[in-house]
Amino acid sequence: MKRIAVKIGSNVLTRADGTLDITRMSALVDQTVALRRKGVEVILISSGAVASGRSEIKIDRKLDPVSARQLYSAVGQAKLINKYYELFREHGFVCGQVLTTKESLGSRIDYLNQRHCMQVMLENGIIPIVNENDTISVTELMFTDNDELSGLVATMMGVDGLIILSNIDGIYDGNPSDPASRVIREVSGSRDDLAEYIQPGKSSFGRGGMLTKCNIARKVADEGIPVVIANGKRDDILLNIIEQPATTLCTRFTASAKAASTVKKWIAHSSGFAKGAIRINEGAEIALKGPKATSLLFVGILSIEGEFEKDDIVEIINEQGVQIGVGCAAYSSEAACELIGQHDVKPMVHYNYLYLD
Repeated sequence: MKRIAVKIGSNVLTRADGTLDITRMSALVDQTVALRRKGVEVILISSGAVASGRSEIKIDRKLDPVSARQLYSAVGQAKLINKYYELFREHGFVCGQVLTTKESLGSRIDYLNQRHCMQVMLENGIIPIVNENDTISVTELMFTDNDELSGLVATMMGVDGLIILSNIDGIYDGNPSDPASRVIREVSGSRDDLAEYIQPGKSSFGRGGMLTKCNIARKVADEGIPVVIANGKRDDILLNIIEQPATTLCTRFTASAKAASTVKKWIAHSSGFAKGAIRINEGAEIALKGPKATSLLFVGILSIEGEFEKDDIVEIINEQGVQIGVGCAAYSSEAACELIGQHDVKPMVHYNYLYLD
């Protein structure tokens, strides 16, 4: 592998009392440096800012969830990146901070700007450390968690692999606390029964759970990037995943042989950015899901919902209101409404800008 993305969860970087686990953080930095010296570019997507801030300051009044997250992250992000900077500097490496928001990645131009920023960093030997900017994000515009962000970064940067580090060894075939449960070592695109194994609970300090990790992993793997879910608290886990894949305990998601284009990869992770929806009839749904590459034509559209401009992301929903995909609109909602049902006009969503769930 020449380039990997590594997502480090809050429960990997924090102790039970919410304080930063500097020993574990240092170990992960050591492994990242070892990989860099072997020629592997590493992009870190690091949680821990809110947990870090929570352990640093004490407040004497109750705050609403958004205010608390903004306050803790403002303090914690400075503490977290400063510690990363110190640890990397001890090895003669420099890291840089990339803060982003879900809203800022909804624009193709902003998306490309952020990709260029990280590309420049990598070309100059800088290790990017990416995190959501919780100081300005509000609940309805936030990523589900950094798992979602890591999937977007992985596809954005065209990595050769995504490693999601949690505090358990992977996806189990039962309750992880049951001694009889075993880690599912490999997941291929054909397996669709994982939901029955996954525990619904979330981690102590993070916002997401194993179900989110699984969904993100499958989506990224479908786009041609292999994904690993592993225990970030195990010694040398990053090195073992890369150098001893056959014997390292983890869950591996096999990459699809058919890689998506960079535009489709962006659209695949853009459902949360949708400005409106296009409701289609059964015939259009069958055509889109068929084996032949098909664009969304106006003859198959029932209605346009919401207000959006040309090039905005829109959801594609069927007659029952179920989302079947997302795409980049070739028309504004106003212009599209006037063309519903018409033949011989440019597609509402071209196949090259369409991603089906």
